[in-house]
Amino acid sequence: MPLEVEKISNLDNIAKRMQEYRVAILLDEKKKEKDNLQNQMNTEGFWDDQEKSKVVVGKLKSIKAEIDGWENLHNEIQNCIEMIELSAGENDKDVESEIAKEITSLQKKFENYELSMLLSGPNDHGSGILEIHAGAGGTESCDWANMLLRMYLRYAERNGFRAEILDISNGEEAGIKSVSVEIIGNYVYGNLKAEMGVHRLVRISPFDANKKRHTSFASVDITPIFDEIPDIELNPAELKIDTYRASGAGGQHVNTTDSAVRITHIPTGTIAQCQNQRSQHKNKDKAMDILKQKLYLLEEEKRRKETQKSYDDKTDNGWGNQIRSYVLHPYQMIKDHRTNFEVGNVEPVLDGSLDGFIEAYLRLKANQTK
Repeated sequence: MPLEVEKISNLDNIAKRMQEYRVAILLDEKKKEKDNLQNQMNTEGFWDDQEKSKVVVGKLKSIKAEIDGWENLHNEIQNCIEMIELSAGENDKDVESEIAKEITSLQKKFENYELSMLLSGPNDHGSGILEIHAGAGGTESCDWANMLLRMYLRYAERNGFRAEILDISNGEEAGIKSVSVEIIGNYVYGNLKAEMGVHRLVRISPFDANKKRHTSFASVDITPIFDEIPDIELNPAELKIDTYRASGAGGQHVNTTDSAVRITHIPTGTIAQCQNQRSQHKNKDKAMDILKQKLYLLEEEKRRKETQKSYDDKTDNGWGNQIRSYVLHPYQMIKDHRTNFEVGNVEPVLDGSLDGFIEAYLRLKANQTK
């Protein structure tokens, strides 16, 4: 049977769309920028300034990944087109079957490439600091916050990201009151911004002797780690700096001194904290860096007049404000209330399989901006 006309048509359409993306992502300009960054790295004394060199290397890595992403898929598509042209008229069933499989594979790769194009925000390509806060529900919500922490740590592990807990506050009986996690990897912020908001859990309480159903809430937030931010001058009079005893694991130095640091920017109420370093001084430096990242994000949002749009999901940690519900009883279902995407098999999601929810959110946002 001759190779299906529909499959060839699909491949031609993909090839055409790839050329459109070449223009959309400014591929030729990015190649010039890549050459310019590589030339900078070859100049004498470039590595003497570690902060500057780190920014340049990060930019080069990001641009190279974007160029390689387009070129690798484009080359695969062209190779497949050449295979079709060479096999024309031969009526070789094995070759046609192999080409059909290749086209199906390329269709899936192109769908994934299109999804990556949805991550085109100014900070989407970078890492982020994820925060989880237990909401209304007492011990139940603290346990729920701990379940979310495990879910996102597993998500990071599944995607090859490096996750490090910066600060954690344990619940009085179980779980955690709050946690801050630095997650390092490509497009961490772009993906996990889909998780910002209140998450609601419905289940039979393991802490209730009467086995009653309970509803718990926890909020999730994420701040991008910027490649480069201007030097932000902070007025010491506008900062409240608290030290406290760390409550998480971390070696013998933890829990023995008040080495953990919390910094509050009084005018905005912005809080940054860190406890995972080995001295109060290092924790203070890290917390100050996180605070500057958060304040810079706020200023960016103000300049773009999108503060409300970006934070309209981040409301009170209580009933009626949730972006997603996780129902474990009387039936099992996880549903995102923004996209209506839902699944009945809850265990993989709680084990970090979040791609379906993230993709649905990104496509929703892309459609809203068209």
